[in-house]
Amino acid sequence: MSIHTASRGTTRLRVAAAVAAPVLALCVACGGGDDGVKDEGVASAPEEPSAASGKDEGEGKGEGGASKPAAEGKSAFYDAQLTYVRCMRAKAGLKDYPDPKLSGYLDWSKIEKLVDPNGGGEEYKGGKNGVCNKEFVAAANLAPKRDAQKDYESMLAHAKCMRDNGVSRFTNPTMSGGNVIPGGDPNPADPALDRNSPAYKQAEKACASKLLEGLDGMQ
Repeated sequence: MSIHTASRGTTRLRVAAAVAAPVLALCVACGGGDDGVKDEGVASAPEEPSAASGKDEGEGKGEGGASKPAAEGKSAFYDAQLTYVRCMRAKAGLKDYPDPKLSGYLDWSKIEKLVDPNGGGEEYKGGKNGVCNKEFVAAANLAPKRDAQKDYESMLAHAKCMRDNGVSRFTNPTMSGGNVIPGGDPNPADPALDRNSPAYKQAEKACASKLLEGLDGMQ
């Protein structure tokens, strides 16, 4: 779907938590590549089911019994994410958990503000004890199909931008088996990057536009 400092290091488990992440098969434990560009042998990512056109509710019938198009911005993916968000509010106790974007992707920039630095990253992976895991996975399974090559190039540009803006240890993404493995912290299990530092936050802001829709929060 993404998935920090020492105090927020465990929150990067959201990437591992993104077994569900609708966008990629991720492996934070693998870390990123080195500072060189890795672009050889890139394969296409496995195709995911594309989002459905929308729910039946509110879709009237036109002449001849033909269904009218679903409302713009709505899809099965969006609806499933909204179901997950409501579960996180009601069952996981995160009353301020943000609505998904109209695209259906979760708003990681807002979710990060809710993260308990002393917790286990439950905000990223279905709540404590996986109380909303079923909804989490259901939404992931309805994610739009993505282009792994474009995602890789986007995260590569983001990683380079982060280094150019002073985060010298920010690693490149890699490709494995047609899946994109995000870059970022060279050791997510024991974070080396201080994501709370002013310098990191400044670089993060400067480089945000390098990431394609749906990739924010993934590295």
